[in-house]
Amino acid sequence: MFSVGTIPAGANTGRSAAWTPKQAPRGSGAGAGPETPEVAARSTGPPGGALSDHGDPDEAPTGGGACGRRRPGSCGRLPELVPAGGAGAESQERGALQSQSGWVPLLLALLHELQAPASRWRPYFALWPELGRLEHPMFWPEEERRCLLQGTGVPEAVEKDLANIRSEYHSIVLPFMEAHPDLFSLRVRSLELYHQLVALVMAYSFQEPLEEEEDEKEPNSPVMVPAADILNHLANHNANLEYSANCLRMVATQPIPKGHEIFNTYGQMANWQLIHMYGFVEPYPDNTDDTADIQMVTVREAALQGTKTEAERLLAYERWDFLCKLEMVGEEGAFVIGREEVLTEEELITTLKVLCMPAEEFRELKDQDGGGDNKREEGSLTITNIPKLKASWRQLLRNSVLLTLQTYATDLKTDQDLLSNKEVYAQLSWREQQALQVRYGQKMILHQLLELTQVGSFPVP
Repeated sequence: MFSVGTIPAGANTGRSAAWTPKQAPRGSGAGAGPETPEVAARSTGPPGGALSDHGDPDEAPTGGGACGRRRPGSCGRLPELVPAGGAGAESQERGALQSQSGWVPLLLALLHELQAPASRWRPYFALWPELGRLEHPMFWPEEERRCLLQGTGVPEAVEKDLANIRSEYHSIVLPFMEAHPDLFSLRVRSLELYHQLVALVMAYSFQEPLEEEEDEKEPNSPVMVPAADILNHLANHNANLEYSANCLRMVATQPIPKGHEIFNTYGQMANWQLIHMYGFVEPYPDNTDDTADIQMVTVREAALQGTKTEAERLLAYERWDFLCKLEMVGEEGAFVIGREEVLTEEELITTLKVLCMPAEEFRELKDQDGGGDNKREEGSLTITNIPKLKASWRQLLRNSVLLTLQTYATDLKTDQDLLSNKEVYAQLSWREQQALQVRYGQKMILHQLLELTQVGSFPVP
């Protein structure tokens, strides 16, 4: 590997999660789903929350900010804003800043520094993009966001973000600023500015990964790291950010010719996560980490549609409740399908198995409280192995894919026509182009599943 540069200690290397903490990138088990754009890491277990949602920070690949070609700013520590007043008073003040996101102290420090004429951080702020021109979907008009991104999971995630941001601002941030008028002028007491800073921190900050023994701890708070956030992201990146006790190092993973851009990775991020958290996507087929979600409740709906009697319908609900008890599914969870593998393999296999097994076999499994059959299917559930699934499993999965495709406002052919006509594509707005790439990548994965789940084309195992 080839060292590109060294960054002073005092920062960390993990990309920050989306606004609400504990997110599992690429979607994951029960409780995840579109509301979880989250940390930049692959995860198949149920996360504890979402940027609304979308982790497992200790597995997160190191990453960098979403800014373009910029000179690094000066490093330094943001000031402590809790005024002195005795241990008890300070503890009480700090307690008042506790929030679901865990970002309030950093955001308050940024608000304070933005108004300070002599702030040592002003050279760094000068390198930021113009706050009023951020392209995260949270700044798109609601109608445009829903029209362009319907079915992708982004509108739902953004709505949760906005609700959480408003709640945090009015219940924690604004009261703190009003209680300390000497620290915060009227011009920074703005929900709009707070929205913008949340988006900026979401795209540019870092979170230090947890150690294995710290797995049960809350995620570390985000930090801003000038110089570490200067590189753009590509799935096919040519550099990684590594950290040690004394420094952060940007290390090339392959020879980089003179004059070529150095690309970091923000983690294994699907396009819907990239546009949600950073405001950009990778054009198809460049993002090899792209995924499509099948909502868990959609599989339940497909199973219910396959019932013919009330008794069968009640049994389907009983099977679902059993899966919930096993913590394999949840009302807001999603099964996550990549281009080459199913990221939520255990959850999907168990769900298909329980929903499709004969009633007598299900009764026996339930009587044993789920512990009677711990045998796993042979091999990992790669995309190429899907045709080997039992016919009933493939049919249920196929019906779930068909229901998922119905949630989009356009079909695959419509999107293909737009992408294949360069003149028409060039006339689309930047937002229309980005949204099209998100939709198209997801639909291509889902249509691949349709081809692989054609029950009549494969022998029943």
